[in-house]
Amino acid sequence: MPLGDSITGSPTKQGCWRALLWRKLQAAGVTNTKFVGTLPAQGCGFTYDGANEGHGGFLATGIVANKQLPGWLAQTHPDVVMMHLGTNDVWNNKPADDILAAFSAMVDWMRASKPGMKILVAQIIPMNPPNCKDCGARVVALNKAIPAWAANATSPASPVTVVDCWTGFDPAKDTGDGVHPNSAGNEKMATCWFAPLVAAIK
Repeated sequence: MPLGDSITGSPTKQGCWRALLWRKLQAAGVTNTKFVGTLPAQGCGFTYDGANEGHGGFLATGIVANKQLPGWLAQTHPDVVMMHLGTNDVWNNKPADDILAAFSAMVDWMRASKPGMKILVAQIIPMNPPNCKDCGARVVALNKAIPAWAANATSPASPVTVVDCWTGFDPAKDTGDGVHPNSAGNEKMATCWFAPLVAAIK
């Protein structure tokens, strides 16, 4: 289950990193998979397995406040969740501690759905929107806090793996608006997810 906001599921092709990731999996012979989610694939220029849970504008804290994730899990039954969340929380000036508390609540729901859930959590891509001069530093603060949170949240039966989608991503070159990946950014996101996802599947 790709879980996130418009960066994961936007119909304006920002979510096409998932299509590129799927194609990388096929090329590597990792074909024993099905992407799941209550949202359908969007057009990315070729046919791919595109079900997802990428909800434009959603906050991690909002998903928890509105108790939305349990219903999505009940409909789709994922074995692996790959989560890129926090961008809209940062944009709305939610403290890193509040975002991580929401992550913890979501991990609890994931394990209630499947005790052996494999959980991949991104250090999110950088952002530099013109209407939020402090967003870049807030992303840095969140990403810095994620590894310690993940180490505390992980368990032998249900590991939490940190996926570095930050390093090497340049919002000036890899987005069209300071936030959402362009074609170059989609390639970088597909690459950051590939090895951790293959390891979780295998």
